Amino acid sequence: MKMLPTVLANLFSKTATRNYPFFVRENFEHARGELINDIDRCIFCGTCARKCPSQCLTVERDKTEGSWTLEFFACVGCGVCVDVCPVSCLSQKTSHRPVVVERSVITLRGKLPERPVRHAMPDKAETPDKAKTAEKPAE
Repeated sequence: MKMLPTVLANLFSKTATRNYPFFVRENFEHARGELINDIDRCIFCGTCARKCPSQCLTVERDKTEGSWTLEFFACVGCGVCVDVCPVSCLSQKTSHRPVVVERSVITLRGKLPERPVRHAMPDKAETPDKAKTAEKPAE
């Protein structure tokens, strides 16, 4: 008998939960959601994979191309990979991925960027400023 008022109050009041796939709440302003990789800017250094606490990222590279793999169900959305990326190719949306019933993996492939060509530094004696001062006659 002590629970009867609580049962009746819950029976005739508004529900405390939402029917999720059908009623989706707006995301918070600074929420961390889906991980996005701009594969054209990625240099496949593997820093994101080494720093990821849930080990959901895999980075592999060959001589001319690389692959970046993300396991959705292992990702906890912490954002560590976004913070440590040296070229800022990783970002996070404020929205989450839609609900799925099967486990999925995303693999992105891209070309490795060309390495910049190092130019040899001229000797200090051969710089144009010092060459001009050496040619001036002493007065």
